[in-house]
Amino acid sequence: MKVILGIDPGLAFTGYGVIAVDGSSYRHLGHGVIGTSPQEDMGSRLVRLHLGLEEVLEAYRPQESSVELIYFAKNSKTAIPVAQARGVVLYTLAARGIPIAEYTPLQLKQALIGRGRAEKRQIQEMLKILFRLESVPAPDHAADALALAVCHANISSVRRRISALGG
Repeated sequence: MKVILGIDPGLAFTGYGVIAVDGSSYRHLGHGVIGTSPQEDMGSRLVRLHLGLEEVLEAYRPQESSVELIYFAKNSKTAIPVAQARGVVLYTLAARGIPIAEYTPLQLKQALIGRGRAEKRQIQEMLKILFRLESVPAPDHAADALALAVCHANISSVRRRISALGG
């Protein structure tokens, strides 16, 4: 059994989702967000994010992780703070020696729904069905992170099969 952590980085809220994978069987272990307050200075917010992620790592002990690659075409105002939060996430995972895979929103949607133009609600419904949850995972950042963990499980499984075939 392998434990995979998905992370949707953000400064106000960083989502996390954790799954266990055993062959083709997926089990939901948990999801949530690590929040910071805009009343805090940037350094304090980044420390809070780091410490919150350390707590998640201690609680679930993932062997692999997946982090969303973020592209900013519209709102450059949020690009730098999110990039700083993403840097803290990558540092925290790397310092623990946890392998990191990165996926774009398009790759995530294709891995879960089969097409890159899927809507957020479709992804959330797919997660609800896959994990037999009573309701769709929430908040959105946590659902996205959970989807990233599933995306990584799907893509890494295919890569392992191709590699085993000598490709």
